[in-house]
Amino acid sequence: MLRALAVDDERPTLEELVYLLNADPRIGAAEGASDATEALRRINRALESGPDGPDAIDVVFLDIQMPGLDGLDLARLLTGFARPPLVVFVTAHEDFAVRAFDLDAVDYVLKPVRRERLAEAVRRAAEQRGATLASPRIPVHEPDPDHITVELGGVARFVAVDAITHVEAQGDYARLHTDRGSHLVRIPLTTLEERWRARGFVRIHRRHLVALRHIGELRLDAGTVSVLVGTEELQVSRRHARELRDLLMRRP
Repeated sequence: MLRALAVDDERPTLEELVYLLNADPRIGAAEGASDATEALRRINRALESGPDGPDAIDVVFLDIQMPGLDGLDLARLLTGFARPPLVVFVTAHEDFAVRAFDLDAVDYVLKPVRRERLAEAVRRAAEQRGATLASPRIPVHEPDPDHITVELGGVARFVAVDAITHVEAQGDYARLHTDRGSHLVRIPLTTLEERWRARGFVRIHRRHLVALRHIGELRLDAGTVSVLVGTEELQVSRRHARELRDLLMRRP
């Protein structure tokens, strides 16, 4: 059971967040703090209590824009502690996401907070803390349609869908390829095909889904068809070749 601290300078928002956290069966207790200074005093008391003490805090749900010491400042301070609590940012401003994950945030939840999205953040925090989930898995959704969440070194990060060049099936998993590397997610290729069809992704092979915008060349050689995506050449199966040619011909 996680012990949580919610931090927000807007009282109605803070009360709603504490209420939603206490309603989650994975949260043993949740309390609130109305600013970062109050939160820091509470966290110091938790650290003095020790990880198993009565005042311990496992995870902080932290607003970013607050008067005085803001959420990013508080998160930076926590990185200097020997055993800091986990941090989940809860904010109305999506443009702080990169800086938030640079501070090893577990998750980044946008306001207005949806119950199922908050449940996903709690799940991530519980898994990272090694907690046993006694409640049934709660259905969750991606934080927004423009990004997909990946795990990197135990930290959840957002990858822009537009940055993904192609996707490779690996059993029940899919490997997302970008210019900067690849990420493995536990999502079947067929699910991503349906989800991203309207975003210009097309199936070219039973193992590959490709973003049309990232196709540099269509190659025909002795009856075989392939595409060049970045520096990688991918084979196109016969059943998908005609559809792909038609789509590329209509591409602006």
